[in-house]
Amino acid sequence: MTVRLKTIIWHVLCVAAVAVVLYPLVWLTFASVKPPAEVLSSLSLLPSEIVLDGYRQGWEGAAGIGFGTFFLNSFLVAFGSVLANLVSCTLAAYAFARLRFRFSGPLFVFMIATLMLPHHATLIPQYVIFKQAGFANTFLPLILPKLLATEAFFVFLIVQFMRGIPRELDEAATIDGCGVYRTFWNVVLPLAKPALVTTSIFTFIWTWNDFFTQMVYLNDAEKFTVPLGLRLFVDTSSQSNFGAMFAMSALALVPIVLFFLVFQRLLVEGVNTSGMKG
Repeated sequence: MTVRLKTIIWHVLCVAAVAVVLYPLVWLTFASVKPPAEVLSSLSLLPSEIVLDGYRQGWEGAAGIGFGTFFLNSFLVAFGSVLANLVSCTLAAYAFARLRFRFSGPLFVFMIATLMLPHHATLIPQYVIFKQAGFANTFLPLILPKLLATEAFFVFLIVQFMRGIPRELDEAATIDGCGVYRTFWNVVLPLAKPALVTTSIFTFIWTWNDFFTQMVYLNDAEKFTVPLGLRLFVDTSSQSNFGAMFAMSALALVPIVLFFLVFQRLLVEGVNTSGMKG
């Protein structure tokens, strides 16, 4: 088999894989502009006519609450989680990667071991704690834990990146009179930007798409996020508005796509370098 033929076969397989991955998104996009009678009944991918009523009805919301409120709530939770993760995970990673302190090795191993702990195993104790503290039905249980560097995956990712930064830079900063905090802020942190962007993107995407945790802590409809707001369009006891749900589902993908496209280069760089170094 010639090299040219192998290249053609490889490209065909890649295009086929991309088509399989993107098909649900394409189907969702076309379903959001189909007439209501064709949303679930028609087997055709393309709509017979383009109808935007689903977007209008979806933006008007459900349960008397506009969908813009759900978007605002999701942005507040997502950006709060991003900031909390960046602050806590970066500080924890800097301590593990650049500082020498007692039991740093066992503590790092213990932190990594928490990755194997199922989220559901700690959900009930966490809920009891936040309930007793009066934080239930607020955004605090969704953001506050991230201020304690509970996301071991991101701590590990940033640690791996920081370990690849030459220690000679720390020594040079110390000679120039920089302490631990100035070295962290002026030397290590700017060089760790790809890892920080990677942390930001994954935190944003995971928080934006989170359904289970938000369903546990949020009870009032006016505090619902986008995933919970989409659920309101499906009512098992009465008529469901699938057209509006598909339209808002398509619209909910826009912030994630834009967030990814803006930081795509730094995301790839952060994942590659974090995986190779350390």
